[in-house]
Amino acid sequence: MPDADARSAHREILTGKSVTQQTAKSVPARLGHFLGFPAAAQHRSERWAAALGALLGVAVVVALTHALLGRDAAVFVVPSLGATAVLVFAAPHSLFAQPWSVLAGNLLAALVGVACQRWLPEPTLAAAAAVALSIAVMHAARCIHPPGGATALAAVIGGPEIHQLGFAYALFPVGVNCLLLIAAGIAWNYPFAWRRYPASLMRYVHVEAGHGADDALPDERHVRQAMARLNVVVDVAPEELQEVIEQSLALAREERGVPPPGFAVGRCYGGRKSGRHWSVRQIVDRHAGERPEQDVLVYRVVDGKGRHRLGSCTRAEFARWAGRELRPRKATG
Repeated sequence: MPDADARSAHREILTGKSVTQQTAKSVPARLGHFLGFPAAAQHRSERWAAALGALLGVAVVVALTHALLGRDAAVFVVPSLGATAVLVFAAPHSLFAQPWSVLAGNLLAALVGVACQRWLPEPTLAAAAAVALSIAVMHAARCIHPPGGATALAAVIGGPEIHQLGFAYALFPVGVNCLLLIAAGIAWNYPFAWRRYPASLMRYVHVEAGHGADDALPDERHVRQAMARLNVVVDVAPEELQEVIEQSLALAREERGVPPPGFAVGRCYGGRKSGRHWSVRQIVDRHAGERPEQDVLVYRVVDGKGRHRLGSCTRAEFARWAGRELRPRKATG
């Protein structure tokens, strides 16, 4: 039985759950975990930013399509566009929402759907094959986009108006619709510094960990390697997953009473809060106090809420606010 006990312990290590932890959960908690119910909700400002952005984006696509083809051309607005809008405006940093996934995913899915509709005479088989093959093609092209399945399906069951377009369906309406929605996503999200779209437009990146205790912190490379080792699909960019890990470690250090870190003059630090409260501060001066945690740090807000504003606080207060040290991708003004 020792081997069985060892295997059981090994499974507990892999899952991160001991028998005590599993039994400690209440029935509602276990049910919520099984259903995937989120433990935390987005800020109210995020909900409105997503909803109003989708309103703007879809309205632009529909209005331009009607202007080009007339009011009776509603069929040329791809139904999957609504699902794409949810990703672009509600989860702008999702891997599934990035321009390559939106454009290439929908274009390839449309081509697959048209091919299945033309070459498979049985409608049920054609519909199923369109969705299945579009998933395989999107996987191969690294452009997985969930609404692409609906784009492929629409090519099969969309009716005579769609069928007569043939492979041109991939260019219009699908390609044009996607480009318009991507443009609307970029324009809408850009003023919100914490949710710029695409994710590559985020202004700040992490500073490489220095020598000492921070050497154990994972960087983006480690996150990518871990995802490859686990062979999992995570609907978030490795950069953002790294931020979640670092914020968790920062909270753990705070709870354990670890002394505040030594913030350096001239360096930039991002706050822990997201949404409209997100900001980046650059330390411009430091005045020594009786103890290190009482040092007064003078800072300038270089991005996010209160940009260009000057402020000051003790090192301990700054430590409670700060998340991770950042460096600008370009000079800050």
